[in-house]
Amino acid sequence: MDEPAVRAQLAEADITVGPVHRNLPAPELIARSLARGEGIFAANGALVVTTGERTGRSPADRYIVDEPEAADVAWGGPNQPCTPEFFDRQVRRVSDYLRRREVYVFDGFIGAEPTYRTPIRVVARASWHGLFSHTLFVRPQPIDLEEFQPAFTVIACGELPVDARPEWEGGDGPGPDERPSQAFVGISLSRRLIIILGTMYGGEIKKSLFTAMNYLLPTRNVLPMHCSATAGEKGDVALYFGLSGTGKTTLSADPSRRLIGDDEHGWSDHGVFNLEGGCYAKVIRLSEVQEPQIFNAIRFGSILENVIVDPLTRAVDWDDDSITENTRATYPVTHIPGALETGLGGMPRNVFLLACDAYGVLPPISKLSPEMASYHFLSGFTSKVAGTEAGCVEPTPTFSACFGAPFMPRDPVVYADMLSERLRTSRTQIWLVNTGWSGGGCESGRRMPIEVTRGLLRAALDGALDDVPRSPDPIFKVEVPASCPGVPTELLDARSTWADAAEYDARAAMLARQFRENFEAFAGRVSSDVVAAGPVTSA
Repeated sequence: MDEPAVRAQLAEADITVGPVHRNLPAPELIARSLARGEGIFAANGALVVTTGERTGRSPADRYIVDEPEAADVAWGGPNQPCTPEFFDRQVRRVSDYLRRREVYVFDGFIGAEPTYRTPIRVVARASWHGLFSHTLFVRPQPIDLEEFQPAFTVIACGELPVDARPEWEGGDGPGPDERPSQAFVGISLSRRLIIILGTMYGGEIKKSLFTAMNYLLPTRNVLPMHCSATAGEKGDVALYFGLSGTGKTTLSADPSRRLIGDDEHGWSDHGVFNLEGGCYAKVIRLSEVQEPQIFNAIRFGSILENVIVDPLTRAVDWDDDSITENTRATYPVTHIPGALETGLGGMPRNVFLLACDAYGVLPPISKLSPEMASYHFLSGFTSKVAGTEAGCVEPTPTFSACFGAPFMPRDPVVYADMLSERLRTSRTQIWLVNTGWSGGGCESGRRMPIEVTRGLLRAALDGALDDVPRSPDPIFKVEVPASCPGVPTELLDARSTWADAAEYDARAAMLARQFRENFEAFAGRVSSDVVAAGPVTSA
């Protein structure tokens, strides 16, 4: 397929562009990024870019077009509607802007499983966004490109602000004209088109496509999951659910296991498969000692977003958060030694729900019954980590259904029911893991040491916790092991790590009430056994 054919396909989507650079190799994209002044080299060979005002996702600026194809969207919260007319206006605006401007096109796929892979196209003004897409998504073979027909197209034009004049949502509710934001991420399910305006943050490309897939994949009996995945030497698969900053990428970078993927997966009747071909790691305070696989994966072919480098030596200062706490690295999954290049795994043997508990009251690891698994999956308790979203400057306790509410357009119960069915038909063990604080909340305790969490997960993966006596937590009901090889026993009981037990009790009771209040939204739509699996509350 040549440039005129790509132009013709874009014209069918009402997009007109200037010169097209399609599927350039990484070295050429890097060279063009440098020549265009989009970034600089770091000493480790990575391309360093800055994203301007937006250094994290902008969930308040993400919209789904309200149209018949969006009939099953669970409107509210992160799923905000916009009118087809407003979306069409942005399409015309983008088309007029790009008419004589060169663009970088990536044609590839979401989904490593051939049965379910979805052809996608990313059209970007910035060459580094072209590199981002080339690195992060599933790269095609040359034969794939000959008759390529994208099922979804993203237009990433972050330098252009949204046209936010009135006539928004039929006058019902606030529109971007009533807010200072110039950003807009719009998803049209009927046109299979995504428009990104007013933000250069690379994660918007990734997460907008993930959102679209999370709407479409359940119709093919595939459970989309916001999780990382690894496989052991014998092929045993583990999943790690969690919001950004909870440890998905870090904990899945395990030298004793093979990485399938670090963030987005599907679970079909055949097993687990990666939706991507690269990783998007949070790298603030990255340590070669603590996270050697990620540290060494960041080299030529990788992108660093919003990190600080020495102007003379180009050495990266991993601790510098002067731009943002949400510094990021994008690199191919193949940069991780031993990674499964196929992106395919079997049925999971272990599932870990990662909760970054800023209150410091959850045990570091606990076993869940199937009913507890449904309860905690729907609750999605964790903490937003600073910088991952616009306006988030410190750990903020939150409930994010399915451990990924910002990316789940359907009713969370749909995804929970799919997970419950898969757990029922498999022999999967499910664990709740606190990667947050111990001995106090985020204001007085300490972050759970990564080596402790790794030790707990290793014990669970190796079966070392299978025969260990467990006792139910008196408030949260989860089954807490009495001991764990290589981990101090006193750390396993969250209450015993606090200097003031009464303060722990008060904080735990508060969290239990928050669980109950949050779960009221689901109480009438799940079984009474699932409701009863929640924490004990005094009222």
